[in-house]
Amino acid sequence: MTDQARPQRNRSGRPRSGTRPASGAAAGTPVNRPARTRTAGRGPRVAAARPAEDFTVVQGTPARPPAATFAELDMPPALLRALAAQGVTEPFPIQSATLPDSLAGRDVLGRGRTGSGKTLAFGLSLLARTAGRRASARRPLALVLTPTRELAQQVTEALAPYAGALNLRIATVVGGMSITRQANLVRRGTEVLVATPGRLDDLIGRGDVHLDEVAVTVLDEADQMADMGFLPQVAKLLEQVAEGGQRMLFSATLDKNIDRLVDRFLTDPVTHSVDPSAGAVTTMDHHVIQLDPADKAEATARIASREGRVIMFVHTKHGADRLAKQLRANGVVAAALHGGKSQPQRNRVLDQFRDGAVTALIATNVAARGIHIDGLDLVVNVDPPIDHKDYLHRGGRTARAGESGTVVTLVLPDQRREVNRLMTVAGIRPTVTKARPDDSELKRITGARTPTGVPVALPVPGGAQPAAAGAAGGSGAAPAAGEAAQGARSGRGRRSGGGAGGGGAERAAARTERAQRAERIEQGERGERAGSADGAPRRRPQAKRSALPKDLDSNGNPRRPRPKHRPGTGTGSGGGQMAAGFIGKTSGRAKPGSGAKSGSNYGTGRQRRKAD
Repeated sequence: MTDQARPQRNRSGRPRSGTRPASGAAAGTPVNRPARTRTAGRGPRVAAARPAEDFTVVQGTPARPPAATFAELDMPPALLRALAAQGVTEPFPIQSATLPDSLAGRDVLGRGRTGSGKTLAFGLSLLARTAGRRASARRPLALVLTPTRELAQQVTEALAPYAGALNLRIATVVGGMSITRQANLVRRGTEVLVATPGRLDDLIGRGDVHLDEVAVTVLDEADQMADMGFLPQVAKLLEQVAEGGQRMLFSATLDKNIDRLVDRFLTDPVTHSVDPSAGAVTTMDHHVIQLDPADKAEATARIASREGRVIMFVHTKHGADRLAKQLRANGVVAAALHGGKSQPQRNRVLDQFRDGAVTALIATNVAARGIHIDGLDLVVNVDPPIDHKDYLHRGGRTARAGESGTVVTLVLPDQRREVNRLMTVAGIRPTVTKARPDDSELKRITGARTPTGVPVALPVPGGAQPAAAGAAGGSGAAPAAGEAAQGARSGRGRRSGGGAGGGGAERAAARTERAQRAERIEQGERGERAGSADGAPRRRPQAKRSALPKDLDSNGNPRRPRPKHRPGTGTGSGGGQMAAGFIGKTSGRAKPGSGAKSGSNYGTGRQRRKAD
């Protein structure tokens, strides 16, 4: 066989692909197949994407029929009056479906789209079943676990008016705040505890909290709690609650990961899925804008300069800080929100964004769950999300409580395949547009406009520092939760879980008043520390100088110069030669190296052996 006729083989001895002899061809005759063309910008071939797999529905006791009104439900009259006072007259679908079973004490799995009222769906049941009881010190009666600090504070604000109507105390314990203050709050007793897993575990380790009397446990954003990062800690906490208690899991996306918690901790649960997982964002317009790498920065700046507010999501903390700095240099009032900031900083940024002082919020996934912003109509994924659930929750910051919104994802050529797969898994068919920064199509979709180019700085309110609220029961820097806002449908204004309906200006004024009060208190503390009311630095009073000459001491005796001590010279009170390893003066009663426990020979370690 000649070299030209010899088939090419790989290291295993098999013919290489494209050179296998075809049937009927002479042995050893190479058969050349046509080369496969690859579309420009595509990566390696991947398996076809399939929609996300749902959790396993447990077949047990049938669910109760939904309730058309709150009056049909077995809730305390004070709670019904509080609902009417807040303008909440008709339950949302997730509330109508889950409340009959949760009020009866059954374990519940609830799935509803973002902004559908899940907070009141589990909150009303939790408060109604806890009403009339009084918690002892360090032992709450109901527990709500959330993955993020902002969501915990938002849940507290949403439930605070109804808890007050039932004379129930509610407290929030989250990281980034004073653990001592939170421990003191729980020691005094609280019926409802809203917490993040990490801080609650810390308090339990200190002996400040015991969960053996918790009868109702809720996991908000349960799918994230079931992830491997949270699961061990969440399981550890659920093992400590009272036996036979009620457990409820709520989220906008429930998948196979939730099965581990259901199998282990829920008993005969009833499942209510008001919205399918892939349909959680069907009320939005979804756009994928394909950009060249050189155009992405300019396109992002133009979108951020739009008239109105926008949330832009990126992957990393550093990326959020960098993009916010770049946008401010281009004239856009932008601020970053991520887990690397302290809780007061995060609260201040959210307040400024809600009030309109900041128009572009650059956030990581810490803001993707539970954060409610009234009137937000655009969410931009500057960095495409990795998981389809992240896409659904990011997009869920808009189109809440029946409103409409737009979700835009900026995609580079090497990201197209991954984004297409993500959309398929999420069950979304977006509108794909290839655009340049100055194209009219980009302006039509996002409202993009040319930035001013004049650098701006973040607003620093002189007397409007947000009050820290993580440790206070029923308080929080985050304004009212939107998931309890239900007035948009009935035309009676927005109803908020944390304040009166339609009271955006009132809430802003109340926040400003609290902030000014906190600023006055802080200035007073600074004045006390400084020794004057105006905060001027206080100098330590100097001792009176003696009138005696410098060569006399305070007793009038002549000053004697202190002899310098040189190791090994015998200078000092003890005299003699100092052993190696000794520090300080030698003792007059013990010879160096003797090891006697007196003077500076004690505990010095090295000792010199006596010469023979």
